Amino acid sequence: MSGTSSIRIGGAGGFWGEALSAAPQLLRGGELDYLVFDYLAEITMSIMARARAKDPAQGYATDFVTGVMKPCLPEIASRDVKVISNAGGVNPRACADAVRALIDKAGLDLKVAVVEGDDLLARAQELADAGHTEMFSSAAFPPVDAVASINAYLGAFPIAAALARGADIVITGRVVDSAVTLGACIHEFGWQRDQFDLLAAGTLAGHIIECGPQATGGNFTDWRDVADDLETIGYPIAEISADGSFICTKPPETGGKVSVGTVCEQMVYEIGDPQAYVVPDVVCDFSAVEVTQEGPDRVKMTGAKGYPAPDTYKVCTTYADGWRGGLMMAFIGLDAADKARTYAETSLSRARALLRQANAPDFTETSIEIIGDDSQYGAAGTSPTSREVVMKLAAKHPDPKGIGALLKEVTGLALATPAGLTSFSGGRPKPSPVVRLFSFLLPKDQVTISVDVDGDAAPLPPEQRTAFDPASLDRPADPEPATDGTVEVPLIKLAWARSGDKGDKANIGVIARDAAYLPYITAALTEDAVAQRFAHFLDTSSGGGRVERFCLPGAHAFNFLLHDALGGGGVASLRADPQAKAYAQILLDHPVSVPADLAGRL
Repeated sequence: MSGTSSIRIGGAGGFWGEALSAAPQLLRGGELDYLVFDYLAEITMSIMARARAKDPAQGYATDFVTGVMKPCLPEIASRDVKVISNAGGVNPRACADAVRALIDKAGLDLKVAVVEGDDLLARAQELADAGHTEMFSSAAFPPVDAVASINAYLGAFPIAAALARGADIVITGRVVDSAVTLGACIHEFGWQRDQFDLLAAGTLAGHIIECGPQATGGNFTDWRDVADDLETIGYPIAEISADGSFICTKPPETGGKVSVGTVCEQMVYEIGDPQAYVVPDVVCDFSAVEVTQEGPDRVKMTGAKGYPAPDTYKVCTTYADGWRGGLMMAFIGLDAADKARTYAETSLSRARALLRQANAPDFTETSIEIIGDDSQYGAAGTSPTSREVVMKLAAKHPDPKGIGALLKEVTGLALATPAGLTSFSGGRPKPSPVVRLFSFLLPKDQVTISVDVDGDAAPLPPEQRTAFDPASLDRPADPEPATDGTVEVPLIKLAWARSGDKGDKANIGVIARDAAYLPYITAALTEDAVAQRFAHFLDTSSGGGRVERFCLPGAHAFNFLLHDALGGGGVASLRADPQAKAYAQILLDHPVSVPADLAGRL
């Protein structure tokens, strides 16, 4: 439906569990054309797969139906707002049926479409027999009987096809997070598959609003700027123009903040190589994107570049690989950290004795972290003498009984522990399955996509594909590192930063508060310096654990990609921070040498 000059899209959901106040707020004050929701992560897919295995009518984000659609459908209909959501999870048909039942009960005239084709679980044996290997580690396909879910990340054109057929509500399974926004742009503006810069711009808009209030002050480095009104934080709105430029804003009279800093932090969040952000419809280059404050709570973004769509879909498989368990307990008083560590080590020793008595194997992995003793900082920690710490103890074992032995010993040792142990939670934790992620690439012509609008299903033709070679990219030169620094200041004085995860990789985006600061950041944050800062987290076995630095000159920023940095990532990890959410905070007090006069101004 080309001819539209601009549209307003509200980002109302960034994960399964998002606040239910988002949709009403955006409907009330957003003057929206579209309302989009992103519910899915890899672990979410495995949870939904287990739910479907128990009940064929489950396997989707029930909150979307009961918490959003049920109360908001009348207003959605009266305001003529279209809804796009990947709430379908591993059972989009069941989700759509539940929404249709609500529509019928309310007496509304709304069409519901379902995008299908991402769920490949029925082809598990076929895919295993094809010899697919993990795209990062080259590991072999997991045992088929352990697989919980297999889903291809679909793109935005099937969503646009559903809208073109008159759908008011589009429900998908696994699509890339930004597709719910890009699909609306393709439909409204008539963007074509070969308009790569426009597709990259729409993807960027979707990436900015896909995590809800992370673009409006949530998880912001300068959190005190928004601390007084977090209770009413606004959710993001993208005002997207047909030329691909867009403004990020939020509803009036809501809390939070939309600034160059908040939006840039979201731009670098979980993107890996900023010149090769790959989605099914386009390969995006965000390195030259310019971010401008246009007014209060209005930030404009321009300059995204695109390359032809890749020839494969990324497919994510989740599978069970043993068991894990652990708990957190506090110690208070003098020598609290030493007491906590002694307690944890003794608990492990006693549990291992039980395993030996039962001729059971040892734990495959253990983790002791003392929160409050700078355990997350490694060699950069100051080893403070804290009188309050939290002991986190966790382990993995092939058998749930092995984890049960540890949990029994940890709690059973409580009366023999060093003094000062306390705990808030009641009851002993239970073993839980380790869910690992196995990602591989599948040629697009091996995935069949269909769109069903209220029972009328139609297959879509195979998607356009072109092999992408990152070596063909023209890389921007890094800024010349400054050499006139004489006084050390913490990085936070010079930059904003945000971190996140993709599987076992962590990324840390660092944005200079002023372009003049970038040479000093360049000199201080070399790949080696960042690797040393996170050496205690990086797995350097078998040549892993490397750090890459990418430059984004348009935003005066760097993105650091830390490989093999999360102990497996997600629920496969025993770490206190398995998704790198705090890595930026660890880096923000890294020393940076600046001239004395600049240090004085800071």
